[in-house]
Amino acid sequence: MRISDILRVKGDQVVTVRPGADVTELLTLLAQHKIGAVIVSADGSHVDGIVSERDVVRALAARGAGVLTEPVTGIYTSQVRSVAPDAPIEDVERLMTDNRFRHVPVVEDGALRGVVSIGDVVKNRIDELEAERSSLTGYITGERV
Repeated sequence: MRISDILRVKGDQVVTVRPGADVTELLTLLAQHKIGAVIVSADGSHVDGIVSERDVVRALAARGAGVLTEPVTGIYTSQVRSVAPDAPIEDVERLMTDNRFRHVPVVEDGALRGVVSIGDVVKNRIDELEAERSSLTGYITGERV
């Protein structure tokens, strides 16, 4: 399976935040969309960075509540690893595990096409295992599934 298969099910909607937005605006977006990370993008199409709830917590712990009025560029990750839609899911699992990422932007021809979270990858794996179990049960019992 490929990342495009996950996006086909999940959809390709991506929440972005402007680089000049403050952290309070970021928190509003995270809460409003019930997500854990947002792509930082000046134009909504290109990835300038990524910022997560973990980034906010770490910045608050280090610098205090004043962080809330700072721009997201003060806490974001600017060097972002992305994947192409045709990337095998196993490669993305390894990338996320090895680098401790929870969110990876999907980019094609320089343009943002989606975001895949560790939750999306785990859901896909569970669905695969359930389908395999169902097929094996049908094979063993002689029932068509």
